[in-house]
Amino acid sequence: MPINTGDVSFVVICTILVFLMTPGLALFYGGMVRKRNVLSIMMQSYAAIGLVTVIWVLFGYSLAFGPDQGHLIGNLDWVGLKGVGLSPNPDYAPTIPHLLFFLFQLMFAIITPALISGATAERLRFTAFILFILFWSIFVYIPLAHWVWGVGGWMRNLGVLDFAGGTVVEMASGVSGLVAAFVVGKRITVGYEWNIPHHMPNVLFGGGLLWFGWFGFNAGGAMGANGVAILALATTQIAGAAGMIGWALIEWLHRRQITAFGAVSGIISALVAITPAAGYVSTGSSLLIGFIAGGVCYLGVSILKAKLGYDDALDVFGIHGIGGTWGTIATGIFADLSLNPQGKNGLINGGGMEPVFIQLIAVAVTYLFTGIMTFLILKGIAIFTPLKATDDEQANGLDLTQHREKAYPDFELSENVFI
Repeated sequence: MPINTGDVSFVVICTILVFLMTPGLALFYGGMVRKRNVLSIMMQSYAAIGLVTVIWVLFGYSLAFGPDQGHLIGNLDWVGLKGVGLSPNPDYAPTIPHLLFFLFQLMFAIITPALISGATAERLRFTAFILFILFWSIFVYIPLAHWVWGVGGWMRNLGVLDFAGGTVVEMASGVSGLVAAFVVGKRITVGYEWNIPHHMPNVLFGGGLLWFGWFGFNAGGAMGANGVAILALATTQIAGAAGMIGWALIEWLHRRQITAFGAVSGIISALVAITPAAGYVSTGSSLLIGFIAGGVCYLGVSILKAKLGYDDALDVFGIHGIGGTWGTIATGIFADLSLNPQGKNGLINGGGMEPVFIQLIAVAVTYLFTGIMTFLILKGIAIFTPLKATDDEQANGLDLTQHREKAYPDFELSENVFI
């Protein structure tokens, strides 16, 4: 099939949108931490851009999407992007250059470890973070991407539905973040210093950029300018809006207040949940998926975290882990074959319980694989370098102690002064 210039234009735009999500995440996370740690958390997102790009070019893409080996991993035929050129690859995207498909998938590989950084914000040393994303990308993300999306991958063969990353991106980052929070330990300041965002405008602006980029994140999964892409655009917008309302409603019932921080958190929760389902479910289903995601993730952030006592600094598990779990299961419930011939009918459309069971298998495998591997990777890194900043380093801020820079050098106020 010849290259379709309309599809090329569409996927180029989607690729750029997904790239924008990582700087958007940097702003989002940067606003959420205290001002002495702004640059450190933002730098972790930018470090992921550089390091993962090089990994992906050298061998990561080949292992993730190359010719299958035992349904577990790709081979090394495409090392250094050998054979990944301007001709289409009929297995993945028959109407766009293979190199463009590589670039689109690269953006997902970049943002996933960057998401994990929020769980260990304000105390993970930069050297440890670099080693973590290096090994995590190789030993967690790449195999999982092949299982779910690679031709021959065992979860793809099983019939797991994951349109844009509910397992590979969202649950993987959320569960890994939870494990990392436990392994690294709590921040020294937890319990006696207010852990509130220092710059809410950046949180809202960063959240807005994430929503903007999410249109490319989800719609790009159609690999062309077609009806499925439009469906994904619509379900993304509808779910995000419903998630904001769902979170706000539960927040009002629980605390008798509706916060700006809560509103943007509800949006992100719902966008996470619709990610695996975006190109498989109806607009009406997306409304319900997003609304439930907002409420469920609020409970995860506000109640579950307190009950279990872990310090997931920026609620990576509460939003990405729980939201991704709900969205993956919901895909098995609400999928509609009439909307996307590459999907199947879910429970409510006559598919029975089988699609739900398959999605539950994906959830269980993702939790076990990413959780165990994250634990082993962090424990291995700890043998060679400390994971956690010292009490003094945390008190002085990771901006100064890790990077010798300050986000606001001409604006000095006490951390606990609120105007």
